[in-house]
Amino acid sequence: MLRFLVIGGGPAGVTAATHAASLGADVTLVESSVVGGAAHLWDCIPSKALVASALRLDSLRSAARLGIEGVGMPAVDMNRLSTRADAICDRLAAGTIDLLDSQGVRIVTGRGRLTGPTSAVAATETGEIALPFDVAVLSTGSRPWEPEWAVVDHERVLTTRDAYHLPVVPEHLIVIGSGVTGVEFVHIFAAIGSKVTLLVSRQQVLPHRDPEVAAVLEEDFLERGVALLKGGRANSATREGDGVVVTAEDGRRVTGSHVLLAVGSRPNSEGLGLEAAGVSVADGHVIVDEIQRTSVPGIYAAGDLTGQMPLSSVAAMQGRKIARHAMGLAVKPLDYTKVAQAVFTEPEIASVGLEEADARAEGRKVRITKVPFAASPRALIQGNPHGFVKVISDPATHVVLGGTIVGHHASELIGTLALAAQGGIRVDVLVETLMVHPSLAESLSDAAD
Repeated sequence: MLRFLVIGGGPAGVTAATHAASLGADVTLVESSVVGGAAHLWDCIPSKALVASALRLDSLRSAARLGIEGVGMPAVDMNRLSTRADAICDRLAAGTIDLLDSQGVRIVTGRGRLTGPTSAVAATETGEIALPFDVAVLSTGSRPWEPEWAVVDHERVLTTRDAYHLPVVPEHLIVIGSGVTGVEFVHIFAAIGSKVTLLVSRQQVLPHRDPEVAAVLEEDFLERGVALLKGGRANSATREGDGVVVTAEDGRRVTGSHVLLAVGSRPNSEGLGLEAAGVSVADGHVIVDEIQRTSVPGIYAAGDLTGQMPLSSVAAMQGRKIARHAMGLAVKPLDYTKVAQAVFTEPEIASVGLEEADARAEGRKVRITKVPFAASPRALIQGNPHGFVKVISDPATHVVLGGTIVGHHASELIGTLALAAQGGIRVDVLVETLMVHPSLAESLSDAAD
């Protein structure tokens, strides 16, 4: 029986373990912190739990527009928000452990480390356990980056993982980083009552997305009273008494009650024994090929550790493909150009496949069709007419190449375009698909026309 070792119990490791076990492997999974993955259960899921609360608050504030009076403004209890997020994560972790147990996966609580190309050990509370293997999967994830210019004290100068357990709503939160994570936290804390300042190192939020998308989000932020410091690249974040001071390279200075660092992550590659096993690394990330194989035969890597696309969905699919490949089954390389992704703000932003900005940068001829949600009966009924649906297709073959959705429930609606892009579906199929009326999904058919 194939000895299949997984070091790191995040989405990639768990999926690799369960699939390998179902295919007949003898699987051992080593995890030092939380089964289910720290980046997943201590970052992704808690942030979306807070987003859900922020959206509920937004709904209460806009109730008068739908003819509901006397709602008032409820108080925000940060302890209850934290407790709810923790409960969700605990339930997911318990479910993951049950799944692994049901597949016969041996779970070792400890820190795994390679000792050679076919051997490893797990450092546990009772000592080291030798773990020889035929196949190993490295999936130890990542952690929030703490830049040298920031003095993190986890009380006023915060990483993202500190933000879920604050005792009170910050009076004035300064967010450093205007990528996906940064803008999500801006939306959360602006919605729950904090004054928010966002340092935007370039000239738009979400610098790698279409300017049209960024403009919609910036308009929403400004309506919420968020201060945008464009061109403000931070070079210092320190605590002063009961507050914080943030300075930018251009000399601008901002004071607040808290500062949140949303400036990226670093791979958990230290102490993995990569050198001992001969695994090649670049900037802390394990180098892999299109099937997630490392430089050492029989050793694979997946998830944030590889520095590819840092999404739980991607990591899980990588783990699935690794298990099948290791067990001798044919697999196709993951097509990263067709991965659906979303930004959980209000309005939500979701995209898949080719985006307009990428097409322009490549000089590629594409057909772009767009419909605003302001023309959608369902969006008007719900009181959420902001945003649009944009479909990108090949002008010659009419095949859907990708699309972008900005608006309410965009993260759910993008699934239809993801299926179309993955399956090579023509736009006329979308046009002729009869959606429920009235529904937001109708805008997908309209945008494809």
